[in-house]
Amino acid sequence: MSTITAKTQKLSIVQAVTDGLRTVMKEQEEVLVLGEDVGKNGGVFRATEGLQEQFGPDRVIDTPLSESGIVGTAIGLAINGFLPVVEMQFLGFIYPAYEQIMTHATRIRMRTLSHFHVPLVIRAPYGAGVKAPEIHSDSVEALFTHMPGIKVVCPSNPYDAKGLLIASIDDPDPVLFLEPMRSYRAFKDEVPTDRYTVEIGKASLVEEGTDLTLIAWGAMVPLAVKAAQKVREQNIHCDVLDLRTLYPLDKEMIAESVQKTGRAVIVHEAHATSGLGTDIIALIQDTSFLYLKSPIQRVTGFDVPVPFYTLEQHYLPNEDQIIEAIHKAIQF
Repeated sequence: MSTITAKTQKLSIVQAVTDGLRTVMKEQEEVLVLGEDVGKNGGVFRATEGLQEQFGPDRVIDTPLSESGIVGTAIGLAINGFLPVVEMQFLGFIYPAYEQIMTHATRIRMRTLSHFHVPLVIRAPYGAGVKAPEIHSDSVEALFTHMPGIKVVCPSNPYDAKGLLIASIDDPDPVLFLEPMRSYRAFKDEVPTDRYTVEIGKASLVEEGTDLTLIAWGAMVPLAVKAAQKVREQNIHCDVLDLRTLYPLDKEMIAESVQKTGRAVIVHEAHATSGLGTDIIALIQDTSFLYLKSPIQRVTGFDVPVPFYTLEQHYLPNEDQIIEAIHKAIQF
C-alpha cells in the first residue's frame, strides 16, 4: 500500500470511485472513460458525474449501446498506449462483451509473448438488493475468476474502492472491477484526498478472533461483520476476512487464519454451484486440512436466477443464516 497524507474527506463507495477516476485522469491524459451514458448523464449510478465537464468528451466518451463494441474498442485503445476504463451499467450486461474479454483481452499478452499487453479496467456494478430486475442483479464473478489473464477485484468500502481502482488502472493487465451497488451509498468513510493504492491480491483482516474464520467480499462483508459482532456476545470470536481481490486470491491469509481458528464459513451472494466458495474450500483442504475441527460451511444465494424484488431478500444471504452456519461449525 502506498504512503498517504493525513487529509481525508468522507465519501460513499460511489463517490470514492468518482474521486479515484478524477485523481488518475488529472495525472495521466492516457486515461479514458468509455461507456453508455457516462458523459452527459454521469453514468447510471452517477459514478462518472462531472468528469466529462472537467476532462471533455474526448476523454469521457458516451458510446452506443454495444457492450461488445465498447470492450473491443477499449482493447484496441489499450494496446495502443491508452488506459481505458470501461463502465458496464450492470455486471449482467457484460455477457455480449464476454467473447471480447475471454478471447482477446485475457490472452493478448501470452499470444504475443508479452510484446503487447492490455491495461484495461472494466468497472461493473454487481449484486442484488436494490430491487432491480434479475439480469441487473447478477453476481457472476466466478465466470471471470476461472480465466487466467484477468484480475478480479471487489472492494467493500470507500477507502478500498478508491485505492483498488487506482491500483487497477496502474496494472498493466486487464482488471474486472466489481462494485457492490447495494453498498454504493449505504455508508461513508474517511478517504484520503491524495493518490494512494491498495495492493491487488491482498485480503484484509477486518475483525480478529480465534474460534472461526468468516470469509466474504463486497456487499457481504458488512453482513459478516455484523454476524461476528453478534456471536461475540455468545463468546464466539471470529476472524473476518475481506478478500478484496477474488483473482488472484490471498491464499496465505486464508490459510493462516483457518489454521489459527480451525473452522471456516464462506459467505457469497452468488449461486452455490461452482461459485467461488467452492475454490476457497478446495484451497483450505489443500493448505489446512489437518487443522480443521469441523466441515467448512457456506452461506450463498440459491441456484436460481435472482428473483424479482418481492423474493429478493429471501434469495440473499442474511445475518441469521451466517450466525446459523457459525453455530453449526462451532457445535460440530
